[in-house]
Amino acid sequence: MNTPRIDTHHHVVPPTYAAWLASQGIDAGGRAIPDWTAETALALMDSIGVERAILSVSTPGVHLGDDALARRWAREVNEFAARQRADQPGRFGFFATLTLPDVDGAIAEAAHAFDVLGADGVVLLASVRGTYLGDASIEPLMAELDRRAAVVFVHPSELNAPPVPGIPPFAADFLLDTTRAAIHMARAGWLERYPNLRIILSHGGGFVPYAAERIARACADQGDQTQGLARLKRYYFDTALTSSPYALPSLLAFAEPSHITFGSDWPYAPAERSQHFARLLDAYPLSDAQRAAIHRDNAAALFGRP
Repeated sequence: MNTPRIDTHHHVVPPTYAAWLASQGIDAGGRAIPDWTAETALALMDSIGVERAILSVSTPGVHLGDDALARRWAREVNEFAARQRADQPGRFGFFATLTLPDVDGAIAEAAHAFDVLGADGVVLLASVRGTYLGDASIEPLMAELDRRAAVVFVHPSELNAPPVPGIPPFAADFLLDTTRAAIHMARAGWLERYPNLRIILSHGGGFVPYAAERIARACADQGDQTQGLARLKRYYFDTALTSSPYALPSLLAFAEPSHITFGSDWPYAPAERSQHFARLLDAYPLSDAQRAAIHRDNAAALFGRP
């Protein structure tokens, strides 16, 4: 019997937030903003054996260029997520949405999210209009999150460049965006300077496991390959859209066994896609210990829950 899952890559789309994005003509990396209800989320969770989902807002987040508006929307979506958790205790948790590149607003919202709403962690976009995680301007926030020993879920955004015609950003640009952020944070020394952070990279880390030998020198001081690989191995990785027989072997070969968590990417991945990748993971030849770790144990350890 499979271990009940904890889903660390499960999105929430508050209706007012969806309407706001629609009014701005914004989609999510080439996908329409999906509808979300607690009932449809729970149905998807039950269909793939997810006991608990950690809700997060996906790209484009809440900062569209106006700090004050971003602060308003961060508070609204976080309070919406907290209500879902209160309504379904044991089924939902949530990553708080912050306001980067507004660092002061992000620190204030993190304090509210942790101290008042009881957030499980925060979600940060890999980049916002070309500024990547790892940039020195963001360090005050990371120092505060490190002080709180926070779990940080990194989700990709669109590249700061025009998409290639016919190739939606979610197909390849998202993977590159995550990879760029992972390299930039490692190169900046964040993984040593903020050792209490637990950073989860979306979608199996983008290209990180597959290209680790190639990119390790760019992640290190003076091109030290060993140091670069060690830094990259400190990340956590979710299995969202990454449990195929092509991608999963690379992830399992690279990641520390305790650093892989289950992810569905619902509802931006429609139910049939989330179910497809869950079935691929179920069919993959894992040991009982590996399966329990990926499905539940690793995430339970991250969030300090049984």
